[in-house]
Amino acid sequence: MAGPALLPITATVSVPLSELRFQASRSGGPGGQHVNTSSTRVELWWDAAHSPSLTPEERARVLARLGTRLTEDGQLRLVSAATRSQAQNRAGAIERFQAVLAQALAVPKRRKATKPSRGVKERRLQEKRQRSERKRERRHRGGDE
Repeated sequence: MAGPALLPITATVSVPLSELRFQASRSGGPGGQHVNTSSTRVELWWDAAHSPSLTPEERARVLARLGTRLTEDGQLRLVSAATRSQAQNRAGAIERFQAVLAQALAVPKRRKATKPSRGVKERRLQEKRQRSERKRERRHRGGDE
């Protein structure tokens, strides 16, 4: 028998579908009788703080990057109510989950310090001299009046 279905997030990280919790409820907004009778809105919940799929370094990065989107106990909540189909909303929530988590796990490139070239420095100083000259010419000279 095959193992649990895995959602690929990055090349090295996958999250089993069993870690995700889904909750369906009625959507708001217009829609007439259909919206009043069907639970098509889908909430996806994932416990980022206690997920066994992440290493401690990945968990720290996710908690830091998604801090404002997490509940007090480290739960990530995504809501999808874009379509009238619960299955489509569920698929949309899963896609958003993959994108959000992949972005949170991305390691930013280290910045390489660079120095401005001689030409750039000279152009900046030349512009400063021109601006200074322009302002000096605008000054009111006393004694003429």
